[in-house]
Amino acid sequence: MGRLKTITRRTFLIGSVAVAGGVAFGAYTVAKPHDNPLLTGLGDGEAAITPYVRIDAEGVTLITPRADLGQGAYSVQAALIAEELDVELDQIRVDPGPPSPAYWNTAFADEAAAFMAPGGGLGESLAYGAISAAIKTFGVQITGGSTTVPDGFVKLREAGAVARETLKLAAAEKSGIAITDLRTEAGRVLLPDGTELSYAELAPLAARITPPQDVPLRDPSGWRLIGKPMQRIDIVAKSTGAMKYGIDIAVEGMLHAAIVLNPAQGGALNGFDATEALKMRGVSDVVEVTGGVAVVADNTWRAFEAARKISFDWGPAAFPATMDEHWQALADSFTEELRDSRVRDDGNVEFAFAEMPGLIKAEYRAPYLAHAPLEPISAIVRVDDDRAEVWTGTQIPRFVQSNVARLAGLDTERVKVNVLVMGGSFGHRLEDEVVKRATEVALLFRGTPIKLTYSREQDMTHDFPRQIAMARMRGTVRNGQVDSYELGIAMPSVIASQMGRQSLPGTGPDSQIVAGAWDQPFAIPNHRVTGYRARELAPISSWRSVGASSNGFFYNLGLDELIHAAGADPMAERIRLCSNDEARKVLETVAEMSNWGSDAGEGRGRGVAFTRSFGVECAMVVEVAATEGGIRIEKVFVAAEVGTVIDPVNFDNLVKGGVIFGLGHAMNCEITYTDGIADQDNYHAFEGMRMYQCPEIEVRGLENGERVRGIGEPPVPPTAPALAGAIFAATGKRLREMPFNKHVDFV
Repeated sequence: MGRLKTITRRTFLIGSVAVAGGVAFGAYTVAKPHDNPLLTGLGDGEAAITPYVRIDAEGVTLITPRADLGQGAYSVQAALIAEELDVELDQIRVDPGPPSPAYWNTAFADEAAAFMAPGGGLGESLAYGAISAAIKTFGVQITGGSTTVPDGFVKLREAGAVARETLKLAAAEKSGIAITDLRTEAGRVLLPDGTELSYAELAPLAARITPPQDVPLRDPSGWRLIGKPMQRIDIVAKSTGAMKYGIDIAVEGMLHAAIVLNPAQGGALNGFDATEALKMRGVSDVVEVTGGVAVVADNTWRAFEAARKISFDWGPAAFPATMDEHWQALADSFTEELRDSRVRDDGNVEFAFAEMPGLIKAEYRAPYLAHAPLEPISAIVRVDDDRAEVWTGTQIPRFVQSNVARLAGLDTERVKVNVLVMGGSFGHRLEDEVVKRATEVALLFRGTPIKLTYSREQDMTHDFPRQIAMARMRGTVRNGQVDSYELGIAMPSVIASQMGRQSLPGTGPDSQIVAGAWDQPFAIPNHRVTGYRARELAPISSWRSVGASSNGFFYNLGLDELIHAAGADPMAERIRLCSNDEARKVLETVAEMSNWGSDAGEGRGRGVAFTRSFGVECAMVVEVAATEGGIRIEKVFVAAEVGTVIDPVNFDNLVKGGVIFGLGHAMNCEITYTDGIADQDNYHAFEGMRMYQCPEIEVRGLENGERVRGIGEPPVPPTAPALAGAIFAATGKRLREMPFNKHVDFV
């Protein structure tokens, strides 16, 4: 009863939402499974036993609805299904499937529930139930937040198990042998006498059988694939150049379009003169679209060249013209009026500040960052009188479907979306502006597919970048230990900006303003984290690890400065303060891996950082050498707790990729605006880490946690602060803003 008394009003409201949600949706509505989208259009001899398994005469196709952006999502989803279905990965095909509420993503509820009802217990459970119910009911199909593995770990194995048992029922009916005497192996049902019935030949019979429910999953001791090194199913195609990305796709009869948007994002198009462009060979038309114009031609190159011949009268940007104004807007946001959240407030920070002399203060900055994937965005759209079809790489297929339907005046089910393989994203393809613009053009060329391809320059300068952010730290130390720590973080709302482009409200506090800071597992006696919502500036979007990408930097730097003032060791003090057994083990592991505490040598230094993001405890040590030419990054050690490592090879690659991504951006990258126009328009001005600068990286995945987590984003937040800590250890220079090349050189 004592615990119930501590439930806050906010938690009670969340509990009420859960109850109200059950009533509003109806308990039956929440529990009812979505229709299987694969049943539509099945031919003779074909079966779609679950929304994830389709069988025909050609064999088995596994549906992998979480988008593959290069992170191996198709392979890991296929492996989870195949583990229980008893097929080998080289026997199957994969298909992202159609947009459907059947592919809802419940893993998004975890982090949101923890933020809404901090402290766990009943409040968090109620919040999780309410959010999960809403996500399922509305069929939120989205790839992001490192949720592919946690969302699919049980769901996909269950789908494989149900399909397997259905096929065994079909074999039992066909052979007259009891199902208990049948077993499965490599895409076949095996009879006691050695007879083999392939899944393909059983498909017609299986299609008429009601699939069994509540099929038990196999014990981990019997896993054939999970936890074992795998060869990704796309490795041969990617290694030989055979892989078709979105930008490679062609549709018969299509025309090509290039776009020119107001370089000052959000500014108006007052007028344009396309006389010269229209004279050029292959050009069909120049048409106005939202924010600019599109040139339609018979190939992409001619469309690009014609676009250069157009003169424009542009209006100003819809946000401040200079970076000084952007930074000032953040500085002005640290007010009670703009306070967005305070879900971490332990002890009594104000009393600690008043009691102890020598208040320590610092300010930190993180810039806008472009997504800049290697493959520029593109989309093919064809609009007919009664239907439309889209071909594009996207993480939000149902949003794409609904937006095309709205623009074309069609019912949603009349829009077919073909999700294509993507050459990178980092959050970029959570936006669908390219599809909207392509649809505008396609509406003027009904019946003709229009392929809109952004040039690199249009892609980068009209990206919705990572949020700009500022943090202010205050703290005190006592008896060689950190005693108080206050961190205030100001940034515009990523969620409000992103959801605004989908015409959805961004209500309530934005968890991303404090993500990677408010829930860090450190029991500092007096500890407060406050988020401040700055006014909207440049339009922003989710960038790999979202709020944690900057907040991991802020939080660790503040902690480093306090630990240094206390005269403590950065690793030892983090371990002492750690209030979570799994997190402590991660820190102890990375300390052992890096031989922390040994002499690094003259002109050398090690830095440590820890960030909990997306439910993953990730610790990192970076080792650098200060040379005459500048800082050389020599070694990086990473330990992360993910519950279960599905594929050790892909896990290792994802972590190393995250380290390189995080280090390169911390060293060199930023997006700045002059007169509201992005100054950086290609890689020469937005330079990541060079190959010769890449350090040796050692990775260790821990499996102590009960929950299974994803690893695509968690390695990014600790990279910048660990590098900053190493540079301080080697040179005594404290870095408080990114990119670091403003203050040090790298070799």
